[in-house]
Amino acid sequence: MQDNLYNLAFERSVLSSIVFEPSQFDELSVELSKDDFYLPAHQDIFQAMLTLLQKDQPIDEEFIKKELIKAKKFDEQVLLEILSANPISNTKAYVDEIKDKSLKRHLLTLTTEIKRVTVEEELPSAEVVDIVEKKLYEITQDNQTSDFKDSPKMTFDTMEYIKEMKARGNSVLVGVDTGFKELNKMTTGFGKGDLVIIAARPAMGKTSFVLNTVNSLILQGKGVAFFSLEMPAEQLMLRLLSIQTSIPLQKLRVGDMNDDQWSNLNGAIDRMNSVKLFVDDQGSININQLRSKLRKLKNQHPEIEIAVIDYLQIMQGIGNQDRHLQVSEISRGLKMLARELEMPIVALSQLNRGLESRNDKRPMLSDIRESGSIEQDADIILFVYRDDVYLYKEEKEREKAAKAEGKEFTSTYIEKEEEDAEIIIGKQRNGPTGHVKLVFQKKLTRFVDAPGFAQGVETVYENVDTKSANIDMPQVEMPPI
Repeated sequence: MQDNLYNLAFERSVLSSIVFEPSQFDELSVELSKDDFYLPAHQDIFQAMLTLLQKDQPIDEEFIKKELIKAKKFDEQVLLEILSANPISNTKAYVDEIKDKSLKRHLLTLTTEIKRVTVEEELPSAEVVDIVEKKLYEITQDNQTSDFKDSPKMTFDTMEYIKEMKARGNSVLVGVDTGFKELNKMTTGFGKGDLVIIAARPAMGKTSFVLNTVNSLILQGKGVAFFSLEMPAEQLMLRLLSIQTSIPLQKLRVGDMNDDQWSNLNGAIDRMNSVKLFVDDQGSININQLRSKLRKLKNQHPEIEIAVIDYLQIMQGIGNQDRHLQVSEISRGLKMLARELEMPIVALSQLNRGLESRNDKRPMLSDIRESGSIEQDADIILFVYRDDVYLYKEEKEREKAAKAEGKEFTSTYIEKEEEDAEIIIGKQRNGPTGHVKLVFQKKLTRFVDAPGFAQGVETVYENVDTKSANIDMPQVEMPPI
């Protein structure tokens, strides 16, 4: 039984190999963690080696001994046993064996944890499953975090981050690409662990906006997980194809395309067959189910860099709590999940209709439904706003009133092929707030950078089918696929 959980000879051989050939420790320090060693004294020696690596000091007998004495963890007998062990040239098999036994010990500990939360604490089964899944994810991901990080560890990690940013050539983009130049400048991208809320009133285009970001990422080879609670996956794919091909969405829906457009569409289909896009369109999901699905997907596809939820208010709560408390639990759960998976989670949100009674209908933080918890948990809150949506609505209301009074009505509203749009940064925990100008191409349901707004030059858009976009297409509901 015990032999199945550890092998001290293997541990000594690996540590001995590091002492006799320190150059390989760079690689081994990534593959192994202190907790992978069974013997506490071996853990202390490995930790001393890590400390010496961070200090850029020699990893040899004398410096290891000095570091252990400083930490009051020096065991001369154990160090002699390691130095007398035979170093090995190929450590991979030994490391794999140590990792395997470490995993078994962690799983054994997990069984004790399951018994504790199930029998002793009598937690509900849903909470038990969530705890087990989280622990399993941490184990399989070789989670090396501890309850506390000491100052040397934090300063080392911070310097590594600064060096990485410098190596990028002082690029404005630090996190995940938003797909828009000016928005990247304002936010430096969506950061790891960020909860990003994109909020708007209906018809403003919040789904279209986030799909522009998704399209930009998947064409860069990035992985995206998309939870679509409002529309089926096929409709999302149609929108992405319209964005890529510049074929109006209504034409794609009814298959009304010329030969060039069909060829363009086939090319886009070929591209989409190779992208890393994963869509869950179940339509009904709670925070525990979402956590479980995203952890499993991230474990199977580590290349996933962002998750999108469309949209937050449709998510189900757990139990019979008041809806306000349910939304609080959902938003907090999303924030914790983003930190756990070290990736941004983007959640779309509806706004209260009360803002439409104001003269200036640009949204504010207080307009978010159940705004208290969402505003608190979010790292970035973006509002999508298009003034033309309200101008068109007001025109229709005037027309309706005129007809009711039997008066003639002359329309003054001119429908545009491209409308001005604003992305309002209502909150940014680590950056400025403000406005970013975009252009919304209605027939393509596509947002693009405003011409001349980024970098002071006119932006050129490739493959824009202006001739097709000018054709008035009937509003046809998407047929089943």
